[in-house]
Order: sequence, then structure tokens, then C-alpha cells
Amino acid sequence: MCLLLLSLIYEQQTLVIATEMVPRVCLGCICEAASGCNITIGCDESVCGPFRITWNYWADAGKPTLDDNLNENAYARCVNDPYCAARTVQGYMMKFAQDCNNDGNINCDDFLRIHRLGGYGCNGSLNSKYENIYKLCMQTFEKQ
Repeated sequence: MCLLLLSLIYEQQTLVIATEMVPRVCLGCICEAASGCNITIGCDESVCGPFRITWNYWADAGKPTLDDNLNENAYARCVNDPYCAARTVQGYMMKFAQDCNNDGNINCDDFLRIHRLGGYGCNGSLNSKYENIYKLCMQTFEKQ
């Protein structure tokens, strides 16, 4: 499923390469850790879509939309769409990018932490299952 979502994100013409903060493989591995990249997962409780995005996260990312229509369903429509959800993650990282693990670099390891723990708490502890899924995904793509 991760490969499918990665290929879908790669093919999306509206993602502007020059403004992408989060590399595509990183997006795919964050998605894999969040939901197994389940693009049909929908919404439950306070999270929606394959990246499991909250309304506040979406708002912090600039409230991207599918069709420039900011109606009452704009949040759910966007974050349940893999392309719009990826733009949401990009927007959130543009706002909150930081070196969460204090290794001197801002990279995918930091983006994972920001995505999961938020822009103000990214130096906290990750759930080991979540982190292990992410690491396995990244190792898989680093070998290619």
C-alpha cells in the first residue's frame, strides 16, 4: 500500500517540487507509520485520512482544499484525499520544521516526530511500534 501511495503522490502534478519540504519517500513512510497508507480509512474520532490528520493540524497547515472551496466539509475532503493530505503535511512542516532529535539536521526523522507529536512537542517520545514501522519503511527505500 505504501508503494501505491508513494506512486500516487509522485504522479500528482499539483505538487510543486521546488516548494516541497518533505521528500516523497519521507511522506510515504510517515503515511505508512500513521495508517499503513490506508487511503480508504476515512475519519474516526478526531483524525482523518491516511496520515491521520486532525482539524487543528490541517488548520495550522493553511487549510488546503481540493477545489478552493472552504466549506464545512473541506477538512475531511482534503485529508481523506492522498494528494491534498500530502499538501497538508508539507504545509505543516513548512510552519513547524525543526531539529527535534538534536542531531544538527532537519530531516525525515524530525518530520515524523513533528507529524506525530506536533510542532510544539516533537522532542517527546514516539510509540515504538509507530517508530519501527517508519524505520523499516525508510530502510526499504534507502536500499533502492
